[in-house]
Amino acid sequence: MSILLLSACGKSNFKAESKETIGVVKEALNEKAKKPNKKSGDINFYLPFGYEIDEESPNNILLKNGSKQYILFNNPQENKQSEVVYQSTVAQNKDLEINEQFKKNDQFGFLIIKKLEEDMNEMTIGIGGSKITTLIKTSSMKNEAAVMTEMIKSVVNEK
Repeated sequence: MSILLLSACGKSNFKAESKETIGVVKEALNEKAKKPNKKSGDINFYLPFGYEIDEESPNNILLKNGSKQYILFNNPQENKQSEVVYQSTVAQNKDLEINEQFKKNDQFGFLIIKKLEEDMNEMTIGIGGSKITTLIKTSSMKNEAAVMTEMIKSVVNEK
């Protein structure tokens, strides 16, 4: 009986957290982009205090903050209204718990969350040709989403 109660609590916790996370991303997408403070190849972007670049390749930047890791993917051929990165991300992932799209005149944003284990999720936030992905505990989703959205919103391609 207690196992049933615990698993039911886990589901409602995910449901509540994901709903709040959607709201946080939607709000952050409407805010003014932070000024880029880092450069990697032809990409300029905002990196908050405590975050650092771990590895770089032409389209991927591995970031870390303590033990947490993030992958920032950028396709410079796609603009902020593009849906190509979103469509390929959805095509690669089955059984998505959250698949939200946010369309505005000047940008196409998205939030994708895939449940991996009881309290672990893969969360991807993107705008146009850029996305950032991390593994995240359910209880940390909304806070992490705010920072990830700040970073992805700030991406500027030099070309």
